[in-house]
Amino acid sequence: MLLNFVVVALGIAALVWSADLFIQGAASLAQRVGLSPLIIGMTIVSLGTSAPEILVSVTAAASGAGELAVGNALGSNIANIGLVLGLTLIISPILVGRTTAFTDLPLLLAITILCGWLLHDGSLTAFDASVLSAALLLYFIRIAIHLRKPGVNDDTAEMESLPIGKAVGAFFVGLVLLVGSSKVLVWAAVNIAAGFGVSELVIGLTIVALGTSLPELAASMLSALKGHADIAIGAVVGSNMFNLLIVLALPGFFAPLTLSITDIQRDLGTVFVTTATLAALTWLGWRKEANHALLGRAAGCLFLSFYVGYCLWIYYDISKV
Repeated sequence: MLLNFVVVALGIAALVWSADLFIQGAASLAQRVGLSPLIIGMTIVSLGTSAPEILVSVTAAASGAGELAVGNALGSNIANIGLVLGLTLIISPILVGRTTAFTDLPLLLAITILCGWLLHDGSLTAFDASVLSAALLLYFIRIAIHLRKPGVNDDTAEMESLPIGKAVGAFFVGLVLLVGSSKVLVWAAVNIAAGFGVSELVIGLTIVALGTSLPELAASMLSALKGHADIAIGAVVGSNMFNLLIVLALPGFFAPLTLSITDIQRDLGTVFVTTATLAALTWLGWRKEANHALLGRAAGCLFLSFYVGYCLWIYYDISKV
């Protein structure tokens, strides 16, 4: 048990260091290639930090544990907004640009509603997975269009630039260490939870989802501290999109999966509420003259309270079993 606690401590240290390295590389590459930090956050950073969720989904589905994959996808989305964005906003306010406010957040809400429609019968099939994959293709087309015509305020202030070799090295080394350290943290956390007699369902919905969200947490908090706010918000929104369109879809391609309608209503309902709240706060706080919305500590505390409430809800449901 002591070894597991040591691994957790070392994993957190590695996670923080690698996230710093990763963001330096990503920001430098964004500047050199001519892409906005928002686009880097929505694509490369989001896919990179979603790698743990994708890996868990494939592994779980291949081993016949599809429910774990679905729980990981939905739990990670809740953690990304409730915990990741909540803590990031408490540390540093974030400016939300027009593209995120009026394109990506409505898209994320629409995808969440689509998932609810597909899963309302309590099953995840190959057809459902194919529909989500088609939506993923449309999302990539939307990104390609944005590359041609970026938003007027999608770029942040001048960023520190690394030599191209160091930027590429920092990006890929940081990415590998981010994924690796998060996996080690999940392994150690699961061992600790099992040692204290916590059920596997609780582990899947909370610890695994939290563990696979650690890259987003580290990357978003450090990018916000460095003033790269668009990377922080872009990484969270993009990661949630990939969780629903890739991580959630993957188990359906392996075998039809029967799900608890009550659990789906609880988990996907919470995903919808947190996403809708993020969108509503952004739209209500929109400053037309400044062409952005400001999310601050009050919003961060609200999102964090959502996450704590969700964890308590799960604990209450499990305690009744």
